[in-house]
Amino acid sequence: MTPLAADPEAMRIVQGAAITLEPQRESHAGEMFAVLGDPAIYEYENEPPRSLEWLRERYRKLESRRSPDGTQQWLNWVIRVPPSQLIGYVQATVYPDGRGAIAYELGSAWWGRGLARQAVEAMIGELAARHGVRELTAVFKRDNHRSRRLLERLGFSPAAPQRHADLQVEDGEVLMERRAAP
Repeated sequence: MTPLAADPEAMRIVQGAAITLEPQRESHAGEMFAVLGDPAIYEYENEPPRSLEWLRERYRKLESRRSPDGTQQWLNWVIRVPPSQLIGYVQATVYPDGRGAIAYELGSAWWGRGLARQAVEAMIGELAARHGVRELTAVFKRDNHRSRRLLERLGFSPAAPQRHADLQVEDGEVLMERRAAP
């Protein structure tokens, strides 16, 4: 497998109708720590950052925009709404075969407003146009009906059981996939 050339400057600001995606930087950690402290977003998975310092260090490491072995691009954006508030993030792991695995998280105060859809659509467009992504996957906990509805609205459909096995999806999780627009 050939390592990807991951230029940290290759990421750019992506504009949506009511959101802006900014390449995630260490400087976003303070504001994002408050967003990620919302207990409602951990109903199905993950946990809040251990501390502000831990989050700063994580964001600093992610600024490399690539996995330690160089085979994956790690593309992370924070989501900003006017006038200047951060409300969450979108992220993608881009593999050399043109596949991208996406994830997203918004503070619960922003749910139900169409902002997650806008942010994920903007990221998907950027992944296809600038990073060569042609196939997308997303994994979520089976009971997370909000994520299922969002992904279905974005054209994702449940993956075949063999794909779950191939990608080592855990019990209780659902893998959804779609082809990116050409």
